[in-house]
Amino acid sequence: MRAVRFAEYGGPEVLELTEVAEPHAGPGQIRIAVRAAGVNPHDWRVRAGQFQRIKPMELPAGVGQDASGVVDEVGAGVTGIAVGDNVFGRGSSTYAEQAVLSSWARLPDGLSFAEAAGYPSVVESALRIIRMVGVQPGQTLLVSGAAGGVGSAVLQIARDRGISVIGTASAANQDYVRSLGAVATTYGTGWVERVRQLGRVDAALDLNGAGVICGLLDLTGDPEKVITIADLEAPMLGVRFAGVGGSMPEALAAAVDLLARGQLHIPVDRSYPLAEAAVAHADSQAGHTRGRRVLLV
Repeated sequence: MRAVRFAEYGGPEVLELTEVAEPHAGPGQIRIAVRAAGVNPHDWRVRAGQFQRIKPMELPAGVGQDASGVVDEVGAGVTGIAVGDNVFGRGSSTYAEQAVLSSWARLPDGLSFAEAAGYPSVVESALRIIRMVGVQPGQTLLVSGAAGGVGSAVLQIARDRGISVIGTASAANQDYVRSLGAVATTYGTGWVERVRQLGRVDAALDLNGAGVICGLLDLTGDPEKVITIADLEAPMLGVRFAGVGGSMPEALAAAVDLLARGQLHIPVDRSYPLAEAAVAHADSQAGHTRGRRVLLV
């Protein structure tokens, strides 16, 4: 089968579409014929080697965690799912024609493969960091980088829970952030004062690593009330870095529930063919995303 891999850490250009042996579902797993794979910032951070000191990898390696597709192999011990079912979920090396998933849910009616591929990791991240930062209904959460995939999920989950949100985003994404129920303002020079004028901030999330940690600390007054998923230097200021590691089955169940109630929609900002994974990574690194980017297989 064809799969995107990299043999050395580096920029998007190290990604190659190559022929590899097809994977097989082990116990408790399923394999899918991939229809779409989500492109996450975590993917290009791995490719760039940002986590190699924390979690060394054996190269060459595949890329991607999120995918949607059609079940074509069911591992031992798996029940309630069958070959031919449409699913979405998280696995490994999902930038490929076939991928093994360790967590999955049935594709809700009316949801396209492309849209579904963008949900697993962003909903899991959103649920985890909202829980970690401890924000409660009736309080105000500041989200720096609110228009991307995780930001879109955070804004909608917070709205569903009665949490007020102030979201920073580019000038072009102000209306989009407002459409998700948040009060919007731009980032850049003077952003701290602009946020301060909008009211009290009880907790804050840094989603794009744009050097905003000191400002978030100034606004919240407490490093325990700030979480980042993007700034690897934040722990030096006492701010927790939230990597991956939450419950994907819980996240998929939450996504299905929110979708069923019409409380979650993350648009696909742009889709790419599998052969253009490097372009997708370059675009993701450049930022200014509205919603999600996906690869179509």
